[in-house]
Amino acid sequence: MVDNPKLVAPHATLQPSPVLSVIIPTFNEVRNIPVLVARLSEVLAAIEWEVIFVDDDSPDGTAEAVRQIARSNPRVRCIRRIGRRGLAGACIEGMLSSSARAVAIMDGDLQHDEKLLPQMLERIVGGWDVAIGSRFVEGGSSEQGFSRVRQRGSAIATLFAQKLFGVTLTDPMSGFFMIDRTAFELVAPKLSTRGFKILLDVMASSGGSLKLVELPFVFGARQHGESKLDNMIVLEYLGLLLAKLSGDRISIRFVLFALVGATGLAVHLLALRQALALSIPFDWAQAVAAFTAMTWNFFLNNQLTYRDKRLKGFSIMIGLLTFYAVCSIGTIANVGVANWVYGAQPLWWLAGTAGAIMGVVFNYAASSALTWREA
Repeated sequence: MVDNPKLVAPHATLQPSPVLSVIIPTFNEVRNIPVLVARLSEVLAAIEWEVIFVDDDSPDGTAEAVRQIARSNPRVRCIRRIGRRGLAGACIEGMLSSSARAVAIMDGDLQHDEKLLPQMLERIVGGWDVAIGSRFVEGGSSEQGFSRVRQRGSAIATLFAQKLFGVTLTDPMSGFFMIDRTAFELVAPKLSTRGFKILLDVMASSGGSLKLVELPFVFGARQHGESKLDNMIVLEYLGLLLAKLSGDRISIRFVLFALVGATGLAVHLLALRQALALSIPFDWAQAVAAFTAMTWNFFLNNQLTYRDKRLKGFSIMIGLLTFYAVCSIGTIANVGVANWVYGAQPLWWLAGTAGAIMGVVFNYAASSALTWREA
């Protein structure tokens, strides 16, 4: 019983439970919010639905724009994430917050055609596990929303997904799809919160058990806001592929850390060669090269591997110093393991590989705990 009548809305009625939840991850999409809600209201008028905007603390006021609409529209909800970033994580968090029969994922940039949602829902109700908006089946197109470079990149990424996981879909990289609640709950514990291609993660995590159907749509041009993709997405996508190929025995973050370390080796050798060319004694040249590589690794890890915990301002200097310390200890661990293996089995390549693996594992664990620790 509510004691204060002011807390009870006049003529309050219970809202039916939604059959469909539309999850829209956002970052700096404030101008698109009212347009999206209006479009969804029009095409879903005959369906019990809700829209959940999952905002990664946009500085442009996206979350507040959603709340303003939600005050007069009970179908609109907002999840504001602070200290967490990433499209996949936002999608998963939004889907887990819903209890609807079907859950759709679509972008907040107006490039996905919301008029396809009723057809997707028909497929889900009809027994399909996942209905996918495809740009590449007959009747679909990506020419409006993709540059030629982006189209080629998407084609290459699709080819990798098809070959590595036996995917027969024309558009496994689509960010526009709908999934049955039961099917999602089965794969949810295996999904990674890192990356951008959650549909690919869903398919790889399901082991081919899902019934999939593709529906054509025209990928539109972005109207407002900014793209969530950046130049680091290629490495992050590669990390997802390797993690899934390992059966999730290794995490995407560890894969990315190792890939960054591989680029650091190239930087180390280039710096060493340049230092020796300047007639610097080898021991000093090696030290310069090591610190150059560590500095490279730190900033690339900060931008890519730990992008959701990215250090800024003065924290970058503190992080860099702790990373130097971590990598120095990691080098000792590397050498110690290599010497131990070489003593037991005098094969230089085996000892070197064992030491390198030990160094990467130690550096990753220590960096996660000290340099990019949880706030």
